[in-house]
Amino acid sequence: MAHAMVVTKSPKSVAGLHEASTMLVEREPVTLGEFSTQELYRELIARMHEDPSRDGLLATPGRVEKSMAFLTKGYTQNATQILRGAMFDVDYDEMVMVRDIEMFSLCEHHMLPFFGRVHVSYIPNGKVIGLSKIPRLVEVFARRLQVQERLTRQIADAIQEAIEPRGVGVVIEARHMCMMMRGIEKQQSTTVTSAMVGCFREQQTRAEFLSLVRQPGNSNL
Repeated sequence: MAHAMVVTKSPKSVAGLHEASTMLVEREPVTLGEFSTQELYRELIARMHEDPSRDGLLATPGRVEKSMAFLTKGYTQNATQILRGAMFDVDYDEMVMVRDIEMFSLCEHHMLPFFGRVHVSYIPNGKVIGLSKIPRLVEVFARRLQVQERLTRQIADAIQEAIEPRGVGVVIEARHMCMMMRGIEKQQSTTVTSAMVGCFREQQTRAEFLSLVRQPGNSNL
């Protein structure tokens, strides 16, 4: 039977957390939920053999807390509500594409960034989405702990469910810091993922979409 590690919380807050984390005592258990996020970040800094009280690190826990709240704000946002807030009846049945959408996310395996470009296309079936909502949709799913494969599929599925177009295509090209600055340390590698829904699974539509993805941007725009 597994036995939980029991720690005590010192009045000295973070210093007490660091000391208590190594103590095995027969006292009332203390859960991590009793400590603030900033206290936990201070403890992590201390476990890196750094001094969280020194000048350069004193405000770091607060900065990291705010940074992580921003980088994971997608958990508090609703993709369906965003899309349905800007849907319009339009008599148009050709391909609509928003390409080269900048994307930044966090790999859920190492919590290191991956970043790149997202290309989104769909063929309407009576309704279109306000163009600005597509990059906003990318942000909702990118601002979470992610893997690129899931991110690609979530974007496609959200559009399909919101307006039920004839089809949706999504391609993401990204570079992963978990491959670049650690592990295999390959600096030039790029990961490409795609999700094809509906008519985008047909060869002709898929080919048209991918040709537009590969087409160089127009610098005169």
